[in-house]
Order: sequence, then C-alpha cells, then structure tokens
Amino acid sequence: MELLKNNSNGLQPILKYVKKSSFSSLLLFFSAFSALVLANTPANVYIEAILYKTIGFTIGNFELYKNTQLWINDGLMSIFFFVIGLELKREIKAGQLSNLKNIIMPMVAAIGGMVLPALIYYLFNYQESAESLNGWGIPMATDIAFALGVLYLLGPKVPIQLKVFLTALAIIDDIGAVLVVAIFYTSEISVFNLAVALVFLGFLFLLSKLGVRNVLVFAVIGIIGVWLPFLLSGIHATIAAVLVAFAIPATRAIDKEKYLEDLKQLMAQFKKAKKSEKEIYLLSPKEEAIIGEIQRISYDSISPLQRLERNMHGLVLFVVMPIFALANAGVEIESDWAKMISSPVSLGIIVGLMVGKLIGIFGLSMLGLKLGWYKMPENLNTQMVLGASFLAAIGFTMALFINSLAFENHIYLEQAKMGILSASFISGWLGYFIIKKAIAHRCSFDSGDHLEVKEGVST
Repeated sequence: MELLKNNSNGLQPILKYVKKSSFSSLLLFFSAFSALVLANTPANVYIEAILYKTIGFTIGNFELYKNTQLWINDGLMSIFFFVIGLELKREIKAGQLSNLKNIIMPMVAAIGGMVLPALIYYLFNYQESAESLNGWGIPMATDIAFALGVLYLLGPKVPIQLKVFLTALAIIDDIGAVLVVAIFYTSEISVFNLAVALVFLGFLFLLSKLGVRNVLVFAVIGIIGVWLPFLLSGIHATIAAVLVAFAIPATRAIDKEKYLEDLKQLMAQFKKAKKSEKEIYLLSPKEEAIIGEIQRISYDSISPLQRLERNMHGLVLFVVMPIFALANAGVEIESDWAKMISSPVSLGIIVGLMVGKLIGIFGLSMLGLKLGWYKMPENLNTQMVLGASFLAAIGFTMALFINSLAFENHIYLEQAKMGILSASFISGWLGYFIIKKAIAHRCSFDSGDHLEVKEGVST
C-alpha cells in the first residue's frame, strides 16, 4: 500500500497535466474549429488584415518588425517551448525519463513514430517540388495536450501506466521536434548573434550554479540576452526558450528537513506570540511576522523550475495554444477541396500521421516486446498500445507550427493544414474508441474473474 502511495506521489505532475489537458483540449478544438469557420466567411478579410499587420519597434539604429502571425509563432510560442523545456528538465532530473527502465519502450515507440511518418511523407513528395519536400517534419509531431485530453475523456478507468506511456512518448517526441526545428528549419545563421546568445546562456547556467534563484533575473537575461539574439541569428527563437528553461534552477533553497525544522519552530513561536486585542479580526504584528516567515520558507522550499512549470501551464494551455490555433488553423475550403486533400503534401501528412505513427509506434513497440528489449507495462495490453498509437497521431499544435516554418507557398500551407486537421480528427476518434473498447473488455474480464473466484469460494 505504501509503495502504491509513493508511486502515486511520483506521478503527480503527470496526473495534474492530464487533468488540465481535458478542458484545454476542448478549448483547443473549439479554437481550431472557430478558425476553420471564420476562414470561410467574409470575416476572413479582417482576420488576415490583423494577422499580416506589421508590428515592431525601433531603438536608435536597431529595428525589429514582424507581422502579427510571426510574433505569435516566434514570440508567443516561445512560452510554449519554454514550458516544454521545463517539463523535459524535470522528467530527466526526477521524473519518468530519469529511470532507463521507464523509457526504453516509449523511446523505441517515439523514434519509430518520428522516422516512419517522415519517410512516408518523403515517398509521397519526392517527385514534387523542392519546397513540398520541406514538409517532411510535419507528420513527425505529437500534440501531447490533445492526446492526453482525449485519454482523460475516457474517465478514471484508464490505467495510469497508459497515461505514463503516452506522456513519456510525447515528451521524447517533443525532444525530436525541437531538434528538427533547430537543425533543419533555420534560415541563414548569423554567427555573431548566435555567439552573443550562447555567451548569455552560459551566464544563466553560471548564475544557476551559483545559487541565484530570482526568476526575474533569468527572465530579463533570457529574453534580451538569449531569445532576441537567437531570433536575429536565423535559428528559430523557440529553441532559445528550451535552452533557457534548462538553465532554470531545479534545486531548492531550503531542503525538506530544514523546512520541517524551521516550520516546527515558527509554529511554536506563533502559539506563544502575544495576541491582538481584536484577535477575532486581526493578527498581532508578531503573528503577522511569523506567518510572513512561514510564507517565505515555503516559497524557498520549492525549486524555481517547479514553481514556473506549475504557474505557466495554465497560461500555455488556456491562452498560448488557443491563440496559436486561431492564428494558424484557418483553411479556406474552396470548390477544389478534394484536389487539395488528395495533393501529395496533404496525403503525405495524412498517411504519414495515421499509418506512419501506427507502424512506427505500435509496430516497433510490439517488435521490441517480441525481441525481449522490455516487458509490457502492468495493466496495459496490445489493444491499449494500438489506441495510444492513434492518439499520438494527433499532430495538431506542433504540426501546425512546423508547417508555418516549412512552407512559404500559400497553396502548400493550406494543403498541409487540411492534412493535419483531417488526420488529427480521424486519429483522435479511432484512438478514443479503441482504448474505450479495450478498457470495457478488461473490466468485463476482471468482473468475470472476480465472479468465478467468489463462486469457487462459496462452493
């Protein structure tokens, strides 16, 4: 029982994220649907005017101007990538990715789920233009919030091991996506700006090593010293957000033992403190000071990494991602929509996500089991892994983001959006029904076993 309790505590960050993802996935779906509807109404003219409006600033001889959509994709999405970086660091330090046994199966699945979709896309587009080939990174992506949101809709009977498997798979997939963006989706590199960014990034790691925990210091240096030079260097600025996240301290100023000792002393002082004359309404100055000290040590007993991750999840799930969806998910469906969805770009993405993820994740997972690389996690079965493979084919947010980097041609952009939205919608429903059936079958099987045992005992 104690072991189960400890395991549950270790999985709290994942459980909290899954619960948040349930509503956020509905909000994300609503944002994407709204963008799709608005793109096919007269309102689209005004939306495009807003998205392509140039915004920026000038300081002396320095100027920086981008349209609204690029500020969303380069700036607002950096917050999304920053939180991904925080999650990765936590998982590597003390989460599911810290134990090799926990990550072998998801790692094999994630690698297969990235390589196969990219290869399928290439096969559909190798005879097309050079620009159409740029979209090979689009079907590699998995939208963790959407995938976990669909999983949460299935209710409490979903095994925690399935949530852990899908989360670990998606996190490893995120690492791959970040590397793909950093290496392949960059323009000409400015060595000077990149050098400036790396110097400031090194300074942030030094501050972390020296015990500096003021988040504002990391924010100012991270934005001005790292993110902005990255933006000017040609390497996508969202990569800077991931790197800055890894510089955020994961250690606490006050450890657990010291915190408990100080808290015990402060509680004893609070009991002895002189009470206010109006005790029912007010605290005495001494009591106020003690409570203030309890708040301070409580704040210092949580690492900056955990505080930021907890506080920024809501911002990302309920603000950043819906705004991104509104700005990027709109597709103008014209009379030749059938031609659009049957184009090599769109088909490459649809088949890449739905078939590539299925073969890559489910196929390689089963192969690894057969070869004895790992064992099937407790409470999971083949059908659940099959369903998770389809949920991992929901590429929505990251796929749309890579699409915005891959293409400049408006036709390719629209074709890719059609492919992403179609594959994500179909895969989400397939994954939902497959896992729902697997859970119902397991519950029915467990009930049958239980009944048989009871009858055996009674006779």
